Amino acid sequence: MRRVVSMIDEAEKQKIEEAKKEAQAKKEAERKEAEKSRSAEKLHAAILDQDIWDVKYILDDRIVTLRDKITINGNTALHVAVGTSSNNKEFFEKMLNLATKDNQPSLDMRNSEGSTLLHVAAVVGNTEAAKMLVGRNRDLLYAKDSESQTPVARALSNMHTDTYIYLLNDYLKFQDVEKGDLFDNSEILVNAIYTKDYDSALKMAESIRDLDTVLTAIAQNFPPKLNFLERRMMHLFSHVRVTSKFVEAAQRKAQAYSDAKYLVRITCRLIRESTTTSTTYNNAIFEATRQNAVKVVKLIVSQFPNAIWTRNEDDHNIIQYAVINRSEKVYNLLYQMSEHKNIYRTIKDPYENNLLHLAARLAPKNKLNPISGAALQIQRELQWFKEVERFVCPLNVIEKNYYGKTPQKVFAKEHKKLAIEGEKWMKETAQSYTITAALITTIVFAAAITVPGGNKQENGIPVFTNNAAFYVFAVSDAISFFTSVTSLLMFLSILTARFSEQDFLFKLPTQLIVGLANLFISTTAMLVAFGATLFLVFSQNNSWILVPIAALTCLPITSFVTLQFPLVYDLIRATYGRSMFGKKSDAPFY
Repeated sequence: MRRVVSMIDEAEKQKIEEAKKEAQAKKEAERKEAEKSRSAEKLHAAILDQDIWDVKYILDDRIVTLRDKITINGNTALHVAVGTSSNNKEFFEKMLNLATKDNQPSLDMRNSEGSTLLHVAAVVGNTEAAKMLVGRNRDLLYAKDSESQTPVARALSNMHTDTYIYLLNDYLKFQDVEKGDLFDNSEILVNAIYTKDYDSALKMAESIRDLDTVLTAIAQNFPPKLNFLERRMMHLFSHVRVTSKFVEAAQRKAQAYSDAKYLVRITCRLIRESTTTSTTYNNAIFEATRQNAVKVVKLIVSQFPNAIWTRNEDDHNIIQYAVINRSEKVYNLLYQMSEHKNIYRTIKDPYENNLLHLAARLAPKNKLNPISGAALQIQRELQWFKEVERFVCPLNVIEKNYYGKTPQKVFAKEHKKLAIEGEKWMKETAQSYTITAALITTIVFAAAITVPGGNKQENGIPVFTNNAAFYVFAVSDAISFFTSVTSLLMFLSILTARFSEQDFLFKLPTQLIVGLANLFISTTAMLVAFGATLFLVFSQNNSWILVPIAALTCLPITSFVTLQFPLVYDLIRATYGRSMFGKKSDAPFY
């Protein structure tokens, strides 16, 4: 019995000793962990302060290393250094030297998000750090984080253009040598297209795999060609051999346009050589139509003539889709077609909508929003409706769709809200200008009755009759009075108009143009008359006073023109400017 008790006591003592040892080990581990945590915090602070001597001192204690994660999101010391040394490349270079000394960890370490050091450099835009990292380990260029993103993609998504261009160039340069065809360039190529970096895109063109996505990306981001002024300026400066920012920008624009066209041709050739030709270009040609990228449409149709008849999920072809999306450049291709265009005069969709029914729909918001004012928006819609009405067969104008509605009824229903907004905009605009015109009329009428300097008592003739400035005053005052009255009548006619849909096409815009033009003339003439009055009163032996008077007179005139000219310009261009429809080229399309 005693022996059994003794054995139990020994076992209990052994358990107690083991428990003590475990407690001591746990306490020691907690102490070391706390010490390591304190060292990590010190190391983190030293890196943020960019104090390389403190960093070396902390690392020499061997409590924390460069491999250890020192932040809550799992960043190592080098991750932190990359993110905080954008303006101090010497500090990061010294940190890298520490990493390669005494068998320190390699540069492919990752944080809790799977990001390498190069990913962090791309996110923060640290180009110098990226150069150092790629120089030491090229494989970092192709590493993907937990979201399957490469450093190139991260630089692009964070809009660090310089870092992106550097990484992309190295990505392309080293991939051919070291990676062969292991990596699909489609994602990188699409990113290059979205940043208008067509030069880099061309370098990857032959390795495209996702042809549909690439061609659609080009359609969405196809650069515009040089306008008339840019072409003239480039032609002029090319002869005098003078460079300027304007010319350089125009040259870059021209090069981007040329590269984009070539990229479309390459992509189309690859599509033609593939086994899915009939479907690969569908999304791209409809996206190009939606974006009004007529050059892309032309290039695709030139390579695949049947694309002109391809249809989308709503069973619309590209001309119908162009009308729906108000893509006038693509629609104008009708005027370059042969007799095939007659097919579109009577073509219908599954709901029995002819081309005029589609034109009667409300335009997408992205097409209406750039147009200033609801009145000009409905005017643009009417111009589209009238243009398509002239194109289709006369019977289509009164033809009913599946729902029993004619194009005119569809237009009235779809544009009811816009017409109300247009009426409200036109009335508010006219009302504000009416007040201004009425004030000017009152002022100049009063000035005509009470002439400057008064009249002679004996005959009532104005005192300054023989002064040239008086004639300037009289003529300017008369011009101001008559034009302000005309302007007032124009604005009043707008306020009392019946505001039918057709009135927004010419009548109402014309009245507003005439009213604004007369208001500008009356305002200018009134200021000239006021300046002439000041000169008459104060110019006795002080002829220099004409200079400040003229300068001050120009100030409100300039302000009026600056503030109101955009509206007048938009009105004149939309109402009487060159039509956006019609044949734009003699080259046959189909």
